[in-house]
This record gives sequence, structure tokens and C-alpha cells, in this order.
Amino acid sequence: MKSKGSAWVIVIVCAMVLAISANAQEMRGKNTKEGASQAEKSAKVLNEIMSTPDKGIPRDLLEKAECVLVFPKVVKGGFILGATGGRGAASCRTKSGWSAPAYFEIKGGSVGLQIGGEATDFVLLFMNENGMKSLLSDKFELGGEASIAAGPVGRTSSASTDAKMDAQILSYSRSKGLFGGVSLKGNVISPEKSDMEGTYGKGVKAETVLVLDKTRAPQEVRVFPNALAQYSARAAN
Repeated sequence: MKSKGSAWVIVIVCAMVLAISANAQEMRGKNTKEGASQAEKSAKVLNEIMSTPDKGIPRDLLEKAECVLVFPKVVKGGFILGATGGRGAASCRTKSGWSAPAYFEIKGGSVGLQIGGEATDFVLLFMNENGMKSLLSDKFELGGEASIAAGPVGRTSSASTDAKMDAQILSYSRSKGLFGGVSLKGNVISPEKSDMEGTYGKGVKAETVLVLDKTRAPQEVRVFPNALAQYSARAAN
């Protein structure tokens, strides 16, 4: 009798393990789709902006950037007290090209007369090692731990001021068809855990992903580093 009871316990435990495993795989598959969606949206924003060179990001600046972070359709709205929130993808240069994409979120607040919501695309260029270190941290404030300036627009950055060139991060925005440099001081950027875990597994951090060759990432999320490679193929020093 005892042996039969033990056998039933083993069967029940095995069934529970299989059910939990299947559920975990289902959830991971769902979140991987979210990661792929963010990568695709970020690639689309970058391609659309770079397709208008006279009004886009100067190619020479993109060539100098160590990392690029795109936030598609960041929502900004409210009345008197506003709030900003959105998700996006980032990639950094590695010795083999652009890294696998890591996922981030941006949050912030503002005070002023704001009525209704507005969706804006943001592109951030991390211009040097210090800027890259901010991205690899758990959380950082734009204009706080990392200096930020509105990026210049056009075919080249020759007319840019020294202040902009000394900034760790250059920022751009696109809203209602208009594209240009913008200040995002006070906004906080941190890794987006659900997209990170859904794409790469539990416990995998953004700082780990951003030093990985893109071939280490699922095929469906490589669309973003592939888009970057079209405009700048330089490998990390």
C-alpha cells in the first residue's frame, strides 16, 4: 500500500512540474513576442528618421555613438501635472558589431499646462564610455548621473556647439511629423524587466545583454541591431 501511495505522489508531483514548465514556456513565448515587438518598433523609428538625411540624425554623430536607445511612442499627458512613460530597445557596439538588444523604460514628470495625451518617439545617442556606463547601471536620471543635450539635426554635425559635443548623451524627439533635438532632463531610465526576462530568461541583466554578439539573441529581436548596422557598421574599439 505504501509503495502504491508513493507512486501516486510521484505521478502527481511530475504532473505539477510539467504543468508549471508548460506555463512558464507559454509566458516566456508571450513576453518574447513583446520583446520582438519593441525591437521592431525601435527599428522602424530609426529607419524612418534616417531616411530623411537633411532632417535626421547626422551620420557622423551616429558613427561616434557607443550605444543607441530608441523609445517609440512615449506617452506624455495629463492636466497641470504631466507624466511621461514608455518602453524601448537599446544596442551597444561590440567587437563583432551591434549588440543584442536590451529593453528599457523611461519615466518622468513635468509641471505645466498639458491637456490630453501625446505620443512621441525618442532617440538617445550615448556618445562616450561614461554615457555607456550610465546605460549599464540599474537606473539613472537624465541630466543627473548622465549629462544630456539636444542633438543637432542634418547631414553633418559640423555646426554643433562644443557643449553638445561634450554631453554624454544626445537626445532627439519626433512628434506629429516634426523631428529635432530635445532636452529630457529629469526623466529616469531603467531596464524593463518583463521584456528582458521574456526574451533572455529570468535574472538576465541589461548590462550582460549589451556586451553580447547579436547572434546570441533570438532571431526575431535582431531587427534592431540589424537596422543600426545599415547606418553605422563600426565595431567597438
